[in-house]
Amino acid sequence: MAAAYVRRPECWLIVARVAGTCSSSACDGSLAALAGDAGTGGNVDPEVLKKAPLFARLDDEAATALSATMGTITLTKGEVLFHEGDAEDRLYVVVSGKIKLGRSGSAGRENLLAVLGPGQMFGELSLFDPGPRSTTATAVTACELRTLEHDELMGWLTGRPEVAQGLLGQLAARLRRANDVVADMVFSDVPGRVAKQLLELAQRFGDRRDDGVHVHHDLTQEELAQLVGASRETVNKALADFAARGWIRLEPRSVTILDVDRVERRAR
Repeated sequence: MAAAYVRRPECWLIVARVAGTCSSSACDGSLAALAGDAGTGGNVDPEVLKKAPLFARLDDEAATALSATMGTITLTKGEVLFHEGDAEDRLYVVVSGKIKLGRSGSAGRENLLAVLGPGQMFGELSLFDPGPRSTTATAVTACELRTLEHDELMGWLTGRPEVAQGLLGQLAARLRRANDVVADMVFSDVPGRVAKQLLELAQRFGDRRDDGVHVHHDLTQEELAQLVGASRETVNKALADFAARGWIRLEPRSVTILDVDRVERRAR
C-alpha cells in the first residue's frame, strides 16, 4: 500500500495577506487554522509542529507560512515510508503516531536506530548530502507526517537563517547521540543499555501517573532488543530482573517505570 501524499493548497492565505486582500483578523484566524488542516480530516496541535527543530526558532507568522508549504502523508501500521538505499530527499516531521528508523546487515540482521514520535523530525541528512537513504522508515503505529520538498526547504534556508540554525541543531544532536551510542556499546553492559533506552522512550512517550511513568512504546520484544543492540533473550532477562526488583512493571508493548531513580542509576 503506497503512502498517501497530499500537497497543501492554502498558500493563497500568505499571498492574500501580503497583497492586502484579506483583513488582518481574517488572515490570522485562517493561518492559525492551517496547522489543523491536515488534508486527511484530522486536527493538528500547532504546538506539535513547534517542537520540531525546523520551526523552533520561527515566529508564529513565519511558522504558519512554512507549514502551508508542506504536504501531508498518512501511513498505516507496518507501512514503509522509504527503504534504505532509496533515492529520496524530503524532510519529515511526525505529527501523530510513531516511526522507527532501522538498518539491515549483510546477514539480514536488523538494527533499530530510533523510534520517533510527535514533534520529531527526520530525513534532513539527504538535504545536504544527496545520497541514498541510510535507513528504512516504517510506521510502528498509524501515523501522520508533514513533509517538505528539497527545493522548498532550500529557499527557506537562504531566506531565514533561523531555519538553518534549527537544522544545524538537529544535526549536532544527531552526532552527539551517535557518539553516545558508540560509547554505550563499548562501556555499558546490556542491562545498562536497557535502562537507558527505557528512560529515552519515557522521555518521548511517557505519561506520569500515580504509580510511576507509563511508557506505551508499541514495540515488540524483538524491536526493543534491536533498539538496545542485543539479543532478545538477553534484553528480556534484563527486563525480567528489573521487574523482579520492583523497578518496572511489564505490560503488552508498554512498561511502567515504578522507580525512576533506580533505573537512572542503572543506566549510568
